[in-house]
Amino acid sequence: MRFTIVTPSYNNSPWLKLCIPSVADQQGVTFEHIVQDSCSTDGTQDWLPRDNRVKAVIEKDKGMYDAINRGWKRAQGDFVAWLNCDEQYLPGALKAVSDYAEQHPDVELIVAHTVVTNPEGGYMCHRRSLMPRLPHLWVRFPILSCAVFLRRKTLEEKQLFFDTQWRDLGDVHWMINMVKKGVRTGLLHQYTSIFGETGDNMNLKPNAIREKEVTNGMMPGFVRTFTPAFIAYHRLRLLASGTFFQKPFDYALYTAKSPEQRVTHHVANPTPIWHGLDGKPR
Repeated sequence: MRFTIVTPSYNNSPWLKLCIPSVADQQGVTFEHIVQDSCSTDGTQDWLPRDNRVKAVIEKDKGMYDAINRGWKRAQGDFVAWLNCDEQYLPGALKAVSDYAEQHPDVELIVAHTVVTNPEGGYMCHRRSLMPRLPHLWVRFPILSCAVFLRRKTLEEKQLFFDTQWRDLGDVHWMINMVKKGVRTGLLHQYTSIFGETGDNMNLKPNAIREKEVTNGMMPGFVRTFTPAFIAYHRLRLLASGTFFQKPFDYALYTAKSPEQRVTHHVANPTPIWHGLDGKPR
């Protein structure tokens, strides 16, 4: 088994029905897709256990990161990843990650690029990942979790499971922990994933804002003092990455109107500037 993809689920049936086929139609690699559903009450349990494209586990958990940990502890794949219900993989994503891993056998963590879409699947912006570095991670998180792939051997040997005290910012602290533990990281220059801004994303809710305030309080003093400098450094890294010079491209995803066949969108004017559905910059 090459990949284990875990999807934490709770009352997200419409989005989960789009996420699952985006994994199921991956070609050229072996994989398993574990859906950890926390006893949803929105009808998910009416169909999920019968969907033979996934391994459905229905049990109460302590939140998203606990659900991911539970799925990863069941994993059989060489690589583990997680894909939230409102996210998707692009065609050929897992094969591209597998090929990169073959070419870079010493790399333990692979990060790639993401397309951000609105609830109808329309283009909002793109996010090109940057290599995670400290102290950069304290002020800007340059990666979206749907484009992160970790070797299971590294996960288990270095005990890189999530700290479940966090409900929304666990991925930030997880990434900081990996950098501190010296996990060897590689950057795959390919769009592998879709992040769907649905208007109900957890990282935009009050608890996420509270956890950001707590995280800021944990920031080393010198980082707090020189935050403007680190933000300027982040912008220089973005400029050097070519994100502002992205050429037009196509992407294909499942939508509410087309849940059984991918719809292709052409992006004539790419932008890395992310303005949310509420008009606020992200």
